[in-house]
Amino acid sequence: MNSKLNIRFAEKDDLSALVEIYNQAIRSKTSTGDMTEFTVEERVDWFNKFDPNTYPIYVAELNNKVVGYGTISPYRPGRKALDKTAEISFYVDYADHKQGIGSTILNHAISDCERIGKEVLLAFLLDINTSSIGLLKKYGFEEWGRFPTVFELDEVKCGHLIYGVNLREDD
Repeated sequence: MNSKLNIRFAEKDDLSALVEIYNQAIRSKTSTGDMTEFTVEERVDWFNKFDPNTYPIYVAELNNKVVGYGTISPYRPGRKALDKTAEISFYVDYADHKQGIGSTILNHAISDCERIGKEVLLAFLLDINTSSIGLLKKYGFEEWGRFPTVFELDEVKCGHLIYGVNLREDD
């Protein structure tokens, strides 16, 4: 992978790149259950829910261009017993796939979990997203749940998977 890849916290100016990358995932019909692309304006409230100290958005930047991002989001917000459990998501610009960017984002996010107080990470994905499944397994995630044929993407039915990893050393 190119050594000029930098991981940092997202800033408001990154939103348009994040939206474009996510819209690529929507168009792929393999990476998300969203069916309609978003505008930048529609994603402002989404962006504002993240905070580098609790639930960050990590941006992967290569040669001053955003090429991917990852998020740590609350899982079942408001349920105190789940405060140390979070959802992880990651997306890479399709022009930059197969360069280790997703791996770098995932590794960085996992490494940052101690700082933000997260001990369990969950990833929710489509069962046809074999690339992400492989990447998650590389980092110790295992399949913890499966909902068969609950998604229909342009007449293609697929399942919804939950992959998880326990980061606590004592478990």
